[in-house]
Amino acid sequence: MKNKVIAILGVILLVCGFPLSSTAADKARFPDVPDSKHFAEAVNELASRNIIGGYPDGTFKPNDSITRGQAAAIIVKMTKLPTTNIKDPKFKDVSTANGYYKAIAALAQKGVINGYGDGRFGPNDSITRAQMASIIIKAFELPLYRDPDYGFKDVVHKNGHRDGIYSLYQLGLTTGTSPTTFSPNASITRGQAAKLLKAAEDVKPGILTMHAKDFKWKRFNDVSKTNSDVFDIVSDSEIPSQMNLKTKIHIVPKKEGTATLTFSGAPSSDTDDQNYRKYYVHVKKVKGAWDISLEETTDIYSTPAELWMYYERRENNEAFIDAESISLSTEEGELVNERVKFERCENDTLQYCHVIYFDQPGKFIATVKYMDGKEMRYYVTSTEHKDQFYYYTHITPIKPNEVLQIWDGALLGKHVLPKGSEEIATVTRDPGTNVFRITPKKTGEFFVNFPDSKVAPGSHRIYYGITVRVSKLGDYLHVYAAVSEEDDMVFD
Repeated sequence: MKNKVIAILGVILLVCGFPLSSTAADKARFPDVPDSKHFAEAVNELASRNIIGGYPDGTFKPNDSITRGQAAAIIVKMTKLPTTNIKDPKFKDVSTANGYYKAIAALAQKGVINGYGDGRFGPNDSITRAQMASIIIKAFELPLYRDPDYGFKDVVHKNGHRDGIYSLYQLGLTTGTSPTTFSPNASITRGQAAKLLKAAEDVKPGILTMHAKDFKWKRFNDVSKTNSDVFDIVSDSEIPSQMNLKTKIHIVPKKEGTATLTFSGAPSSDTDDQNYRKYYVHVKKVKGAWDISLEETTDIYSTPAELWMYYERRENNEAFIDAESISLSTEEGELVNERVKFERCENDTLQYCHVIYFDQPGKFIATVKYMDGKEMRYYVTSTEHKDQFYYYTHITPIKPNEVLQIWDGALLGKHVLPKGSEEIATVTRDPGTNVFRITPKKTGEFFVNFPDSKVAPGSHRIYYGITVRVSKLGDYLHVYAAVSEEDDMVFD
């Protein structure tokens, strides 16, 4: 099933100083806005739509700044936000007689603006570039990118508008005043605002927004994707006071291609419906505009599993020891594939490391014969998760015996085996050393105690013993051994 892209009109704000003169309205041209100006096209189009206006003398004054009150009026006009039955925000400097009162009150009620900390709104103050960024994102419900890390050196982390600025940058609506600066405290001009308004309007239709309530969920939970360069996923909340509540997600196209998307949700009521969705996301351009379509799927891809002898790493310039063959059997011993295709691990610092692929769930034994004559078995579990595109795999190198070497300088003293441990595994110690050799016999667990252990001179480590655990992986016994130790350093 395909869900075609949902287009939502997006805009920014601009000032309207006076009503547009009839001449300017007809031709949508201003003598002080020549076609050579980077904002000319935006100014002329918005003027022709009566979104912005010029002055009685026919000029637009593109270099004049915009006030916060003027910006509020334009935002409300652009978003068609109702201005009746609104709650008084009680800004000390915005009375009901103020020409911008209704617009300011409507935006305050929606949670777009808060005013200053002293109870003022500053309707006659010039709006800054940073303030503009935050208002654009909130008023027109554009994706809000959080926790930014980018190169505007003049936008510090404590700047309350930092996320808004970063969001405009990620959406391609601004590149800053230079590659490394944004000038957050500078006033935005009428010409700049017109261009930003048009740019936001153009970018919004290509963004797909999905709401948790559309799936009868309270919120989205896990959201993940592949091919991150095809699109961004931006989580958001419809409740301004709970910004981290994922009640909606935005899919922001970045390049043409196909990627995958999975997400789950918290049901709002008892339902038999699955609490996850899994899609292919197709991103393309149609007549210069972004188009996003979703294709629901149940596909699960072949999943890589890394077979590596733990702790075996390659020394400098050491030749890689390749596998001669790899066979795969079920844990019951039934042969699945006598010669499995394999490849080397991408991490070339690992020795004895190869990758095979699983396209089914189950528990398997992979037997690897290496070029140097060694043979190693790996126990692999492959688990299907219908809400993901890959199997979950867990690999355990099967150790038929274990050689455990504790630091040569450690003063372990004698080691004491508990009664009955010989039935689970034999534990021997090389004479005069701290090397222990363990061979499993049957499943079980015990602790080898070092009752006379002491801290060696020049060291702060004390060793208490060894935990030995024997388990059965398929038809094979596997031994695990770990040293129990701690730092016994005493501070004066």
